[in-house]
Amino acid sequence: MANELILVFIRIVQKLAMESLHVPEPVISLAVKPVKSDSGSFSKAIGRFTREDPTFRFEVDQDTGDRVMSGMGELHLEIYVERMKREYDCPVETGKPRVNYKENILRKARFEHLLKKQTGGSGQYAGVMGFIEPVGDGSRENIFDNRCTGTNIPSQFYSAIEKGFQEGLKEGPLAGCAIEGVRFVLLDGKAHLVDSSELAFKAATKHAFKEAFLKAAPSLLEPIMNLQVQIPGEFQGQVIGALSKRRGVVMNSTSIDENIVMDMEVPLGDMFGFSTELRSLTQGKGEFAMEYLEHRGAPRNTVARVAEEHQQRKEELKKN
Repeated sequence: MANELILVFIRIVQKLAMESLHVPEPVISLAVKPVKSDSGSFSKAIGRFTREDPTFRFEVDQDTGDRVMSGMGELHLEIYVERMKREYDCPVETGKPRVNYKENILRKARFEHLLKKQTGGSGQYAGVMGFIEPVGDGSRENIFDNRCTGTNIPSQFYSAIEKGFQEGLKEGPLAGCAIEGVRFVLLDGKAHLVDSSELAFKAATKHAFKEAFLKAAPSLLEPIMNLQVQIPGEFQGQVIGALSKRRGVVMNSTSIDENIVMDMEVPLGDMFGFSTELRSLTQGKGEFAMEYLEHRGAPRNTVARVAEEHQQRKEELKKN
């Protein structure tokens, strides 16, 4: 009997150990710059934060050189900014928070692109033909679907075409965000006996994908947050009004003594500055907490605004 119990315990431990922890992608980013020239403390702080918190990310923007922290909300990053100052004597200047949108498409679009550079020596030659379409059913998965049946594209170049598609997904042409929910269908193409290469097919695919993406009704997915607000009942009307302007939707409301607890869904991009507004509306008596729910299709005015801001950043980079 004892041996049987031990065996059952071992099986349970093994099962628990195999279950993986889902870590959500960051939904907001913030450029930071150490005030002091010595950035040794900054590096130590970032190293510790990334080890301790899997939802905290750090990278250097390849285009601007900015050092960028990413996390699960404005407050999340504000805490780390404060910890740098308090624990590492490393105050930082911060840029404007940026919401991590995702790009997607709303309809099917065909592509046919031929890369042809032949100038006497070894050239580049690669042609790809097919279409892209939304995966559908709310899926955020990206799919490479090779439906080639002939020999116009030698099989050794298929992996390069898929790599070109995968690289194109990293930064969309609409707003510079990662792309999700797209199926790339390869139907046919062209190759040259001498001038075709993996590099040529990868470049041709990236170009074809970008062109097709812009013809496929590109749009954005925005992060939606679960918001819980606890306020004195006397301020309920003002707070609901303020959150309605931020596109908040009340999902549930309960009373606890003289307080009202509201569960809402709100787009993260409209929640900047809410902490200050809530304090003002409730005389400092209101509290709130947010956590990531999912990405959903953004309205047209949000798509237009984010795309315009992206174009402005690109123009500024050109000037610099």
